[in-house]
Amino acid sequence: MVDDEQDILEFIGYALKKEGYEIFTALNGKDAIELAEKEKPDLIILDIMMPEMDGIETCGEIRKIDTLENVLVAFLTARNEDYSQIAGFEVGADDYITKPVRPRVLVSRIKALLRRKKSPKSKQQENIITEGLVIDREKYIVTQDGRPVDLRKKEFELLAMLAEKPGKVFTRDVILNAVWGNEVVVGDRTIDVHINKLREKVGEQYIRTIKGVGYKFEF
Repeated sequence: MVDDEQDILEFIGYALKKEGYEIFTALNGKDAIELAEKEKPDLIILDIMMPEMDGIETCGEIRKIDTLENVLVAFLTARNEDYSQIAGFEVGADDYITKPVRPRVLVSRIKALLRRKKSPKSKQQENIITEGLVIDREKYIVTQDGRPVDLRKKEFELLAMLAEKPGKVFTRDVILNAVWGNEVVVGDRTIDVHINKLREKVGEQYIRTIKGVGYKFEF
């Protein structure tokens, strides 16, 4: 965990230690890189606004180190601007979580990240579990609070793609290529219709529109 505020490290660290995780901490990006090279962690949780080297730069440097190529990186920051989130994912982050965050939500996000790390080859078959939603990618089944949600195939694929990486902003081009590919010629209106249908079926709270860019999943 990397944050220039000691109380944040202690608060979040306490919650994670209760779940059985071993925690190492650093107060700035430079020290974090040295610590990561020494300990080879499974996951690095990074703040953005830090002295000496900010989180974006730190993540970029981590992604250049061969021995850390399989390390997951998640931002935990008060910066909730869209451009900060886009910059975070572009530099190689696996998740982007905004403060304040409830400890149990943070733990849930961390567990989801680590599940993907343990079995990367079977990621497409793993269930995606968020607060209230369970997405079974193998059976194409979605349940919300234990109740089945009736989704068409493209609606399911769109929801699964967004939910797989909460916080990541997916551009319209990426969505079109991932969900529709070269099947048919579709446009922005097709995406909007499917997003609206998903919001009707699972609720408005999960999918956020990033004007002029695309969509992201939140919980």
